[in-house]
Amino acid sequence: MPEQTAAPSAPDTDPADATPSKRVLVAGSIGNFVEWFDIGIYGTLSSVIAGNFFAHGDQTAALLSTFAIFAVGFAIRPIGALYFGPLADRVGRNRVLAVTVLITSVSTFAIGVLPTYASIGAAAPLLLVLARLVQGFAAGGETSSAVSLLFEYAPRNRRGYYTSYGAALGFVAFVCGAGVALVLSLTFGADQMSSYAWRIPFLLALPLGIAGLYLRLKLDDTPEFRRLEESGEVADSPIKETFRTSRRPMLILAGVIVLKGVAHWTLQTFMVSYLTDTMHFSQAQSFAASTICMGAVAVLIPCAGLLSDRVGRKPLLIAGALGLIVLAWPCLLLMSYENAVLAIVAMVILGLPIAAYDGAVNASMAELFPARIRTGAIAIPYNISVSLFGGTAPYIATWLVTSTGYNLAPSYYLMAAGLVTLVTVVLGVRETAGPRVQMSVAR
Repeated sequence: MPEQTAAPSAPDTDPADATPSKRVLVAGSIGNFVEWFDIGIYGTLSSVIAGNFFAHGDQTAALLSTFAIFAVGFAIRPIGALYFGPLADRVGRNRVLAVTVLITSVSTFAIGVLPTYASIGAAAPLLLVLARLVQGFAAGGETSSAVSLLFEYAPRNRRGYYTSYGAALGFVAFVCGAGVALVLSLTFGADQMSSYAWRIPFLLALPLGIAGLYLRLKLDDTPEFRRLEESGEVADSPIKETFRTSRRPMLILAGVIVLKGVAHWTLQTFMVSYLTDTMHFSQAQSFAASTICMGAVAVLIPCAGLLSDRVGRKPLLIAGALGLIVLAWPCLLLMSYENAVLAIVAMVILGLPIAAYDGAVNASMAELFPARIRTGAIAIPYNISVSLFGGTAPYIATWLVTSTGYNLAPSYYLMAAGLVTLVTVVLGVRETAGPRVQMSVAR
């Protein structure tokens, strides 16, 4: 029997007359905020973490080890996706989101209280690995559930706009993380920052997580999921149904997400250490460049989401991929001039195609699958792709610089990621425009 191609179920509830409240937007996005706040802090303070959790000596080796532990948290994400994604299709989006935000915030808080290498030796990086594994497991169900919740609450003609808030708030989290790191660096100085002040941002994750848990527990599940419950259409075995009906759309989604994996975590996690250690900017200048860039991207993502509702998802995805291919090398070249203003301009320019892409990608993911299997069908390919290409991006970028001696080498990795996603979108994704805008897999 030929494989069926999944598409959104015909009778999906159309909440066109119901605009999601601010509480829905915040509750749906708060987990992304906590997750990305941690990732942003981890990347921003990677040099400090390297000095605290590994033996003193070769700073480059310690930094590579720090990014390797960063990748470990991503390696377990597909397992979390296999567990939490189908679970959200069985018991509801908001229940899973309540669990994931709690686990993420507690494990992030735990990093802030871990003893250092100076205190307990080799056990310190092992504990850091454990905390990252717990974070990664919870993150495997966070994005897909949040995207499904925002998508299913949104009016049909504003789905790009509303789902883009999850990505935008993630960049706001990076702004907050980089901003907190900048303030702490200026307040305490390099010595005290390395000694104890680096812990403060990680400790903030717990109250943020408690607030997110409260918001999510107070939120009803989506109209679409409630309709499935009332009609008895909730999938008995969503994971089996997903692999039976949606293998091709999942492969397409994995290719679309390659850009997100490489570009996001190169820009957000690698760039601060790159500016500091490779381009020889001060720590404060690097934090400032990162903060300004993330702020600009956070503002632009909802604009791109709104545009995707008017012109379609595919043009925005193509623009993002093409922009990354064209701009990656020139932007890193600008950074090499060791001028702080030029570095900030380059960071913002590099963020433009990422903002265009992020404005469309969340709605694009959700529109590939019917509601009864949507969360699991998103979670599995998304997290496999992010694990392979996102978690390893800072390590690979650092390795490219050290192994080739060419400071602009990471730009080629960004360009390759843009090319993979561009080919996938152009050849693999078809779009129909109109009042029922939806992505589908090209035949």
